[in-house]
Formats: sequence, structure tokens, C-alpha cells
Amino acid sequence: MKWSENTWQSIDEIFKSIIDMPFVNELADGSLPLDKFQFYMLQDSYYLEHFGRALAIISSKANTVEDTLAYLRFAENALVVEKALHESYFETFGLEDKGIIQPACHHYTHFLKSTAALEPVEVAMAATLPCFWIYKKVGDYIITNYKSENNPFKEWIATYGGDDFAKAVKNAITICDKAAANTTPSIRQSMTEAFITASRMEYQFWDAAYNIKTWDQF
Repeated sequence: MKWSENTWQSIDEIFKSIIDMPFVNELADGSLPLDKFQFYMLQDSYYLEHFGRALAIISSKANTVEDTLAYLRFAENALVVEKALHESYFETFGLEDKGIIQPACHHYTHFLKSTAALEPVEVAMAATLPCFWIYKKVGDYIITNYKSENNPFKEWIATYGGDDFAKAVKNAITICDKAAANTTPSIRQSMTEAFITASRMEYQFWDAAYNIKTWDQF
């Protein structure tokens, strides 16, 4: 069994919890309250900026030219999507000011950047993989369970359910499997642990959006 197949099985319960979340299901049927989606969009804008930075660090540490180029493209795409948020989604959903980065996003992005900077590159690749893979799985789930022809979130859904994103996800999985096969058992275990931690943070990110979790006020 490939590393990715075995590791995905280890987050089965986490993924089930994600697709059972009210945020995901209300997004699918178009009933998600606007303020919750606005909070999500603002935090996702921050997330993509820092995710792109983590991917760029990985590209600088990659062991092959092919992997370097792949992670540079991943980084570029994350920043292009972040820019698109400002130019289209922000206007569509009535957002002007990004505000500040909130706890769930702050924790997740700092985990990714510190892992990219301080851990072996294989571990960093594994830490960023859930953002690709879980989003693709969630996008597929939402498209399969569409309940509204006039879903106000259909453009966002199309982004993560499209063919271009599917190709990027497949490439990221393939690179991680290759890295896992060519490293030590210890690093391979660290890859799995990083993947699980990032998957938990994916859940926390959506939960924070649905419950609009912000910093405590003092």
C-alpha cells in the first residue's frame, strides 16, 4: 500500500467529521449564512497567502528539479487564487477590509511555515498535502450533493471541484508518495504525523468559520 493510501485511512474519522459539518452541508445547499462565509473568505485570503509562502519554502528545499518546479507552481497558484479573492469574491460578497488573522488560521499557517522551514522537506510536503487533498474531496462531495440551482457559492465550489485542481492534487499526492518511498522509516512516520495534524487543522478552520471564532477581547 502506498504511503498516501495508508495515511488517508488514518484520517478517515477526521474527514467524516468534516463532511458532516454544518458549514460544508450548508455551503452545499446554499443556505450558509453570509456572515459565516464572509468570515471564511477573509481568513482563507490570509491562509492562501501564507500557504503560498510555505510552498515556496518547500520548492527551495526539494530534492529534484521536477519537485522544485511543481511546488513553485503550487505556490504561484495559491497566490493567484488569493488575488482573485480580492478582485471577485470580495466584491461579490460585500467585503472590503481583510481585518486581522484569527486564531485557527494563525495556528494553521504558522504550523505550515515552521514545518516547511525547520523539518525535512518530506515532512513539509506531507503537512501541506491535506489542503490539496481534503479540499478536493470536499469539493467532490459538495458537487455530488448540490441541492440548489441558485447556490450563491457555486463559483467557489467550482474552483475546488474542477479538473485543474484535480490535476494539482494528483501531482501533490504522487510527489509525497515518491518522497515517502525514498526516505527513512522515521521521516515517513513524521510525514504521517504532520499530515494528521494538518487534517485536524482543516477541520478547525471550517469550524472556526461557522462559529466565527475570534481572539478573546481584553
